[in-house]
Amino acid sequence: MIDIAVVDDDRMLLDGLGSWLARQQRLRLVGTAATVAELLARPGSAAEVVLLDLVLRDGSDPEANVRRVRAAGSKVLLISTVTDRARIVAAVAAGADGYLTKDHALETLVEAVEAVASGGTAHSPELAFAWANDTGSARPHLAPRERQVLRDYASGLTLKAAARRAGISYHTAKYYLDQVKEKYRQAGRPARTKIELARRVHEDGLHP
Repeated sequence: MIDIAVVDDDRMLLDGLGSWLARQQRLRLVGTAATVAELLARPGSAAEVVLLDLVLRDGSDPEANVRRVRAAGSKVLLISTVTDRARIVAAVAAGADGYLTKDHALETLVEAVEAVASGGTAHSPELAFAWANDTGSARPHLAPRERQVLRDYASGLTLKAAARRAGISYHTAKYYLDQVKEKYRQAGRPARTKIELARRVHEDGLHP
């Protein structure tokens, strides 16, 4: 069972998602809030994964929201109707673990949450498109194979089809996308979660 929380100012979405999640055996909803500040101030709402709307009506900065949630110990899956490439890229560089538009099937959302909870990335064509079309000055250098898989996936091919076109396995193609995410994280210097900091201190003897 994966504990999740949702930060979104769409009341209808929160109510609908809450009703649907109540019937799920793989996810448990432990909190909802209209802002990150509201969620973090509420006791008992600690979650393994937070579904975070990219753009909230309180005007808060998406990158700052991601960093605050990550610093509190949760992983972040962005969900939004917004397809602003620059905001998506910046939020993932700040530490978000994936991005989905709200028109995806709910089963896709469950799979994305499970991927994020296990330490992976919730890859989506929308996220790949944002990376592939990033024109920001801070964009990292991508290897030719990384860029090829990214562009094919962003163009609408499934990841399996993109892998076949590149002559590689599905798992290798996914690895390339994971590498792209890691390069963006390194460029954005994301905040580490408390768990990650503790692990680093324990394994490396370093101070956070």
